[in-house]
Amino acid sequence: MTRASVAGVTMNNTTRGMGQGKSMRSFMQDRDVARRRLARDTVRRILAFARPYRGRLVLFAALLVLEAAAGTAVPLLFRNLIDDGIAAGDRGLVVALAGAAAGLAVAGAAIAVAQRWVSSRIGEGLIVDLRTAVFDHVQRMPLAFFARTRTGALVQRLNGDVLGAQQAFTGTLQTVLSNALTVAFTLAAMFVMSWQITLLALIVTPLFVIPARWFGKRLADLTRRTYELNADAGQLMNERFNVAGAHLTKIFGDPARESASYAAQVGGLRDLGVRRALLGTWFRVGLTTMASLAIAVVYGTGGLQAISGTLTVGVVVALAAYLNRLYGPLTAMANVQVDIMTALVSFERVLEILDLEPTVTDAPDATDLRDAVASQGAGLTLDAVSFRYPSAGEAGLAGLESVTLPAQEQAQDTLRDVSFTAPAGSMIALVGRSGAGKTTIGHLVTRMYDPTSGSVRIAGQDLRGVTQESLRHTVGVVSQEAHLFHDTVAANLRYARPDATDADLETALRRARIWDLVAGLPQGTATVVGDRGYRLSGGERQRLAIARLLLKAPDVVLLDEATAHLDSASEAAVQAALDEALAGRTSLVIAHRLSTIRDADLVVVLDDGRVAEQGTHPELLAAGGLYAELYRTQFAAAN
Repeated sequence: MTRASVAGVTMNNTTRGMGQGKSMRSFMQDRDVARRRLARDTVRRILAFARPYRGRLVLFAALLVLEAAAGTAVPLLFRNLIDDGIAAGDRGLVVALAGAAAGLAVAGAAIAVAQRWVSSRIGEGLIVDLRTAVFDHVQRMPLAFFARTRTGALVQRLNGDVLGAQQAFTGTLQTVLSNALTVAFTLAAMFVMSWQITLLALIVTPLFVIPARWFGKRLADLTRRTYELNADAGQLMNERFNVAGAHLTKIFGDPARESASYAAQVGGLRDLGVRRALLGTWFRVGLTTMASLAIAVVYGTGGLQAISGTLTVGVVVALAAYLNRLYGPLTAMANVQVDIMTALVSFERVLEILDLEPTVTDAPDATDLRDAVASQGAGLTLDAVSFRYPSAGEAGLAGLESVTLPAQEQAQDTLRDVSFTAPAGSMIALVGRSGAGKTTIGHLVTRMYDPTSGSVRIAGQDLRGVTQESLRHTVGVVSQEAHLFHDTVAANLRYARPDATDADLETALRRARIWDLVAGLPQGTATVVGDRGYRLSGGERQRLAIARLLLKAPDVVLLDEATAHLDSASEAAVQAALDEALAGRTSLVIAHRLSTIRDADLVVVLDDGRVAEQGTHPELLAAGGLYAELYRTQFAAAN
């Protein structure tokens, strides 16, 4: 190998790039995030998540040091190979140093594989920890949280931000440490060989850093706009491609108009993609050109010194090789603040979810409600209950809501001093105009919320003093919109009782008057019901919900207008199933049907959040009050 060929190899290595893949990713991140103020204890809490992985993090850092040291040693071998081997004609030394360079290459590859293994173990483990923690915490949030939260924004926290937080320990940590170590080792070696050329190399550093920051800002702007358009396009597809959206589109929509709208959005993405590609190409070409010019300066300056005997040819080649390792990391470090803050902000957005305090929790001394029900029966009492729905600041997170207007929210009670008692095994009908508070009482009985004042008791036990698990076993609900998961009939039923056998499923389906229909399906109970049970009719969904209730066998049943939107035939089938479900159980029925009211042991009439009247159907008719008016205008006409 001649001196010219060695120099040519070095020049080619330099012009192939300088680790721009990692730096390009950082340039496309949103630079505005660097100006965000973090909570004071964010870093401390991040380190708490890292604590289980501290041993692997130490190993990871050690591998980075070894990689930087191995990379720094290669140009030194080339220097000795040229000066002490080729120039001196020492064939043995040339072979030995070439073998050493090959060994370092193999060692570098092994270190890279080891690095990847360790970083993936850290990163994937952290993803599991964060996702599990967030999912578990969100499950314990009250219904008010979900009523205010955009599902897509919450899922983004669980997926996108968790992945961003994971980058803090893998991508960002590796990039920052690797670049810092590479620069430190490289500059040290260069200063030892020639401090003059090293200073010259540092003088031209702004020619790399300043364009990098300029291009980075514009790439970040384009990337942010791309994310926004992608989100809009994704929202359009989600709304049009779910069952309800597709149904609405086919009734009112125009396929050509829908296609044109989507084409306009993805056309914008195309234009942004072209601009990003060109801008990125200009950036890479500019850096490569600047690197080539810097290498030419080093070869020119170093070559003159080599001719005068100040430097050796091997030193000149080594210095040029070090420039290849220097400018890439320096350029990437120009954006290190953006990289670090992006990772920290992702972590903070995850921590915001974990910091939300559930408003409905088990008391430290909570008891098992089932014990009290077994000894005293499942009597239900509301004692002077008042309730106000929580405001945005009390129940949600502004970043997860589409629109937050806390200043316009009024602290107004939905229920006011509501009291009534349902003895064990009795049926209570709740009657009133829309907005009177009927559904709210159902939320309190299932402890979706806690009353602002007063108490809700089952078997004499205040629901705030019993475990939520035992309350779920005690109270069952069938609502007017029976929700089914996109899964099989069997899976939807076993959601109420996972250990139910096939025989248990059949018994529940028979009692719900829907076994013949399920048995006639192509796969029987293994038939998938579709998104929200859309493949079934309203009455069929209701009877499956009742079968699920029967499988659970609760002591208290809440029926929230369970037959409100059914035709006569479906209502008759559902009512027969309900009679089976309510037999022997305490039931609270939000009633829209006269037959239900007539059978009730007590009718509670609500008006504007208060109990206006209560009594039996004949008693309330004879009283001639609000119930009699509702009966004439609503129930009698509907029946």
